Amino acid sequence: MAVSIKNQDEIMKMRVAGRLGGEVLDYIGPFVKPGITTGELDRLCHDYMVNVQKTIPAPLNYAPPGHRPYPKSICTSVNHQICHGVPGEKTLKNGDILNIDITVIKDGYHGDTSRMFCVGDVAPHARRLCEVTYECMWAGIHQVKPGNRLGDIGSAIQKHAEKSGYSIVREYCGHGIGLNFHEEPQVLHYGNPGTGLTLLPGMIFTIEPMVNAGKAAIRHLGDGWTVVTKDHSLSAQWEHTVLVTDTGHEVLTLSAGSPPEIPA
Repeated sequence: MAVSIKNQDEIMKMRVAGRLGGEVLDYIGPFVKPGITTGELDRLCHDYMVNVQKTIPAPLNYAPPGHRPYPKSICTSVNHQICHGVPGEKTLKNGDILNIDITVIKDGYHGDTSRMFCVGDVAPHARRLCEVTYECMWAGIHQVKPGNRLGDIGSAIQKHAEKSGYSIVREYCGHGIGLNFHEEPQVLHYGNPGTGLTLLPGMIFTIEPMVNAGKAAIRHLGDGWTVVTKDHSLSAQWEHTVLVTDTGHEVLTLSAGSPPEIPA
């Protein structure tokens, strides 16, 4: 599938969907406290998306080839869970770190974003992992401009993670997005500068590095979705959806409660 170049009408709709995705994370943040279950977080987000925003939760019943339908409306990945954690009976504890991954559909277009949350009092090493992963995402975003290559994004992310003593998950990557949840191109979070697809205005894709405190190796749990670190080390992830503009980039999933940008 070729990489689609969005027109101005599509970009406008992607701006709306992206902002709404960010606003779900703004809404759920105050509920992330010790004692709440990931299933309750899912219920709250679902109700907010469907009843307040009038959006569709894209993950619910999403079934790519080889997967059973995803049973919930958000992904909640706790501690050593890397991505696609399925909400359920797990109760958050003081000191946990949590990624909440949101994708809404508004007028057919997808807004995809995720944030890390620190539950109660989090140990310095866990907080640092979350902070460095956020810096990695922004290091990648700052490489987004016409004429740069996908390898420039991956290289910047990998370099920052590894100089901090962490590893990059290789099996999962960012992706094009629009009318479809996942489109071309694949956006690797590692690589060599000056390689890969050349970025053009109108491209829209996610940047969502998954960074492990230990080794990069992963393992899949029996639910068919949840991915964890093989060595049980902590993992963190942040995600924004980004538009290539004529002069640089625009982050489409920013909202009032988004953490501040890391300067270039």
